[in-house]
Parts: sequence; structure tokens; C-alpha cells
Amino acid sequence: MDLVPALEEPLRQPLKSVLGPATAKVMAEHLGLLTVGDLLHHYPRRYEERGQLTHLADLPMDEHVTVVAQVADARLHTFASAKAPRGKGQRLEVTITDGSGRLQLVFFGAGVHKPHKELLPGTRAMFAGKVSVFNRRLQLAHPAYELLRGDPEESVETWAGALIPIYPATAKLESWKIGKAIQTVLPTAREAVEPLPESLREGRGLVPLPEALLKIHRPHTKADIEDARSRLKWDEAFVLQVALARRRHADAQLPAVPRRPAPDGLLTAFDARLPFTLTDGQQRVSREIFDDLATSHPMHRLLQGEVGSGKTMVALRAMLAVVDAGGQAAMLAPTEVLAQQHHRSIVEMMGELAEGGMLGGAEQATKVVLLTGSMGAAARRHALLDLTTGEAGIVIGTHALIEDKVQFHDLGLVVVDEQHRFGVEQRDALRGKGKQPPHLLVMTATPIPRTVAMTVFGDLETSVLDQLPAGRSPIASHVVPAADKPHFLSRAWERVREEVENGHQAYVVCPRIGDEEDDPKKSGGKKPPQSPEDAAEKRPPLAVLDVADQLVKGPLKGLRVEVLHGRMHPDDKDAVMRRFAAGETHVLVATTVIEVGVNVPNATAMVIMDADRFGVSQLHQLRGRVGRGSAPGLCLLVTEMPEASPARQRLGAVASTLDGFELSRIDLEQRREGDVLGQAQSGARTSLRMLAVIEDEEIIAEAREEATAVVANDPELTHLPALRTALDALLDEEREQYLEKG
Repeated sequence: MDLVPALEEPLRQPLKSVLGPATAKVMAEHLGLLTVGDLLHHYPRRYEERGQLTHLADLPMDEHVTVVAQVADARLHTFASAKAPRGKGQRLEVTITDGSGRLQLVFFGAGVHKPHKELLPGTRAMFAGKVSVFNRRLQLAHPAYELLRGDPEESVETWAGALIPIYPATAKLESWKIGKAIQTVLPTAREAVEPLPESLREGRGLVPLPEALLKIHRPHTKADIEDARSRLKWDEAFVLQVALARRRHADAQLPAVPRRPAPDGLLTAFDARLPFTLTDGQQRVSREIFDDLATSHPMHRLLQGEVGSGKTMVALRAMLAVVDAGGQAAMLAPTEVLAQQHHRSIVEMMGELAEGGMLGGAEQATKVVLLTGSMGAAARRHALLDLTTGEAGIVIGTHALIEDKVQFHDLGLVVVDEQHRFGVEQRDALRGKGKQPPHLLVMTATPIPRTVAMTVFGDLETSVLDQLPAGRSPIASHVVPAADKPHFLSRAWERVREEVENGHQAYVVCPRIGDEEDDPKKSGGKKPPQSPEDAAEKRPPLAVLDVADQLVKGPLKGLRVEVLHGRMHPDDKDAVMRRFAAGETHVLVATTVIEVGVNVPNATAMVIMDADRFGVSQLHQLRGRVGRGSAPGLCLLVTEMPEASPARQRLGAVASTLDGFELSRIDLEQRREGDVLGQAQSGARTSLRMLAVIEDEEIIAEAREEATAVVANDPELTHLPALRTALDALLDEEREQYLEKG
């Protein structure tokens, strides 16, 4: 939180003598560090103790690591190669150890001379590089290193105390160089202004901010680190929760039309037609929503529920309640395939209640219209007219709903399906279509742990559907290691044939389409990959068109196989989905276009190719497309990654549990760098540097309570100018907009 002028100085100026413009440029481009304050808030990832060595056995694959270790031996080899045909090629192999494990370092060519002189057995140093596998052994190729013995001025003084901070670094800027830069600006930490109210800081026994910054970068004891972390976590949690509390406070001041369903109206008629009873969860969540709809400020509610928990039914009943009360409801879907499917299933569920103004329509009926970008001009004109006149009570569409031409008679409720797929501007534009702000219901099938809901969706009230409707079957999931055990993949295709022979259908999912447009750029003249892991990584992801072609000619010969992907014409996509839903197609080879909401109860098997290329939550979403009927589901995760790789461990986790909340925790622990506030998932400038949303549940919950109380007393933070400044630093323009439009 870049609070004061000294901390807001651009890095290039104060550090010119130490870093020079080149280093400042790397800091800006690769680490998102622009000011002295940014650099002070670039905290160590962990600390090494001078007397102790790193656990080499625990190194993560494919990550840029910094280790402190001792040289066990060093050997120089000569070899012949294309560049050095007369056996003049040189390779230096250095083995480093921590007493429990070993790691090989490799240097080639002209790069061998300096390390050959310096890395003698017994030498202790810090090494930084990317961990890879060669001949089934971990190695660092051409690591950067910093000796920890030798010039006493250099090592002991710079790394004050026995604890060596290891910073999040990049290949272009090692941890120890970042450490030196931070030591240069550390004196300015004394000028940092306190964002926490005094009573809160003292009441919780937190150290002052300047002290926390000094202790985090230059700790003398482990207790120093703990003090600093406790304080800095509170800063992040509290300032973020104040931002969200102000958003909730502002929303509560907005006017909205209360929408109460008529006693014997459309909702009552719909409930009477249902062939099943709602689950307890559906009834509870519906009550929460109806209570919100009856108030005179806009509902802002997040509805999360596992795949297949009946969210659409809850949302439809909310829409019917609003239509009953004289308003209109709009449902926003992320893709045309999903919008068409929602439209079809809602019209089917409503029957004659969806035939308002038509012969045979029920007395309380309304019209349900579809609006997508690819509709013909006449159908589109008709749909727009129905919306303007109020003839259509419910509209389902894609972002085409947000265009300027679309006018509503009286928009009362907006339902957003799969919120994370919509731009903030799009939701905001749709909200602006109402005469007063409409009520908002956001649905997601991605289970979100409670603390994440409190941070990412902190301005929404949360409802959770955690029961599956009766009659749903469990899904068996297995990892298929195609490279280690090719016969497992053959067996996977046999299983697909068996499902089809039993009257069922299957999906095959691939990461890529495979037409010219999406082929990855050819890599010209690069060295061949060095390891199985590299080979699996560097091969282009498998593509729908290629895989479909191979299956039709090979293992699934004789079955009716079709393809579905995002670049097909919408009419063609719809036709393919209709044939699959009707059971005319046996196997659908698709991209993740089927990830959300596609509902074909007869589909029982799914094979996900290159499953390691998908995220944990995405795999869970995809898997939710099978087992939607009474027959058990089967999901096979095909990968070429070696057994010890993190990718395989991730797939193992997905195969081992159907609990989406558990998987979302695993997912978060692996991708902790993303910016919880904004769309920036790059991790370059994350607003949470110290706080871990999973581990620090207690701090986040307490910070939310404190923030709510502070904002209730002083919404404009008039009496807390330092907190206001911290808020401005956190909410740069982009994040401010993100929250505004949440």
C-alpha cells in the first residue's frame, strides 16, 4: 500500500546507483514492481538458515527455485557435438547436497569456466534456476549462483543475521539481487503510514507497519517473521474487506422495486406442475432469494451449487416470482450453446405456462424468448418487440442482451450464469437496462470455499446448494497414463464402445480445435526436448479435429462420431447438440464448449485428452456432464505426464474425490498467485502478497467484521485518512471499476 511520497518514488530514481535502469525495467515488467513501496511489499517467500540446508527432495518440478546447498563434487566432461565436432564440447556437472538429497547442476560450453573455478567441493552457495528432469533425475541447467563464503563483506553483511530471505524471483532477476535492492530502500520503511485504526492494531497486539516491514525483510529471529506476517496479513485482509464493505454499504442505499409473487399466479401454477418435490436445499435457498426480492434495495446474491444440484430450477422460480410481480427477468449465459439449452429446458419445464399470448397458453402464462447474436433479423426483431412491450416476461440470451438496441419494459431481475465468464462491463450494462437497479442473482457451479467467497464475492450474500437431486448416480474417475501404459488408453476406447453398446453415449474432450487458426506457431530449429516431461509439455495440445479423425478410422470405427467446437456456425452447433441430445450421435468430440450446463442424461462416459492441460475446477466441471441420469458415470483423465510430476498429482486429486469444495481448495493452493480482486490472474501484481485465502480463514472472517463496523460508523472514512490512502493504493482505477460493477 504505497502510502507516502517517499514510498511512491519510481524505482529507477532512488536505485540508479545500485540497480541501473535495466534492473528497474526487469522489476517493472516481470514482477510488477514500479515504486519503492511496491518493492518493500515484495515479501520473501521463505527464509533459509545459514547453518541449515534446503530440502532438495521437496523441489517442485518446472518452477524457478532458489536453494542453499553445498557442493559435493564437480566433474568436467568433454564430448563431440555439431558445434564442437572434434570432441571439444565441454559440460560441467556439479552435484550439490543437503545431507538428505542430491541435485545435479549442469553448465555447457563457454559457461563452464567460471563455475569450474568457483564451485569446488565444500563450497556453500545459493543457486537459482528452473527444476527439470533429465534421465529421471532432478537437475538445474545453467543456474545462477551466489557464493556464501569468501568475501565476508559481501555475504555476511548483506544477509544480516542468520536468516537468508528467499524472494519470489524470475529467470532474469535472482532472489539475492532483489534482496540487495530491498536493503537499499529499507530505511524508507520508517515513513510508512499506518492504515489500521489505532484501536484495532492495539486491541489485536499487532506491531506498527514500519516495524513489520523491517522485520519481514531483515529478521533476526523466527519470532520477528511471525510478528511481521501477522501484521501484514491483517493489513491486506482489512483494507480489502473495507473496500467490499463500502461496496455493500453503497448497494444498500440504492432503490429497487420490491417484487413479491402474486398468491395464485405463475409461480403457484408452475410449482403445481412439477413432477417431483424440491430438495430441502432448493426450498431453503428459494426462501432466501424471495426474502431479498421483497426488499426495496437490490438483491446481490451468489448462488453456488455443485454441478447438477438444481440451480437452474431455483433461478427459474425466482424469475417466475418477478414476472408474477409485474416485472421481467433476464438470464445471461456465457455461450450460445448454453443459452439455447437453457431456453429449451425452461420452455419444456414450463409447458403451456411459457405460451403467453398464444392459443393453448395457460391463463397465467408469459412468453419466454431467446436472444443471441446469430439469430436471423426477423426472429430478432420479434424478440426485441416482445421485450419492449412486456409481452415476454423471461428472456434468455448471451451478451447480445446487452446491446444498446435491447430495451426492456420493466427489468426486475438479472440472473448471471457462470459469473466468471462475463466481463464486469457486460454485467454493468445489463444492470443499467432497468428503470431502477434490478435485483441480481449470480450462479456458479464452481464450488468456492467460504473465505474465497468472502474475498472475491465479498459484496454478494452467498447461498449454497449442497444436495444432489434424488436419482443422480456417482461418477467413477480414473487417470489413464498414456505414455507409461499405452494399453490403458486402448482399454479406455474399449470402455467407450461398451457404453455405446449398452445404449449410452460418450464425450471426448480435447484442449484445442485443430483448424489452421488455432495451430500453435511452429517452433523453428529448437533443440529436441530432453525429458518425457518436456516432451509431453512441448507437444502441441491434442485437437478435436485430429482426434475425431483418428477415432473414426481406428478404435471407434463404425460408431457415429461428431465434433463440436466454438468456431462452428451457431446453427451447426445447435444441430450437433440436438442430434446428441436425441441419441442419434454416439460420441461427441468437443472442446470445453460443453463444460458448463450441457445436459444429456444418457451420456455416461467422458474421456478427457491431455487432461493435465486443464485446471482442477475445469476438470470437475467437465466431469459433471456425465452421470446426470440413473446410470453410473465414468470419467477417464488421459495424460502423458510422468508419474512424479505435479500435473499427475493434480489429476490424482481430481480422480480421488467428487467433492467440488475440496477440489477448489486444492486448486487455490496451487494457483495462489492470482489477483483475487481483479481479472488479472497473472500473479504479477497480486493484491494479496501475504494473505493465503485458504489458510487465513480466521483473519479474513475477523477483518470482515471489523471492516463492516468501521464502514457503518464512517462510510466515507473521514476520520481515517491513512486508511483512505491505503484503499486508494489498493484500488487503482481498474480494481475500483471491478468492485463498482461487481
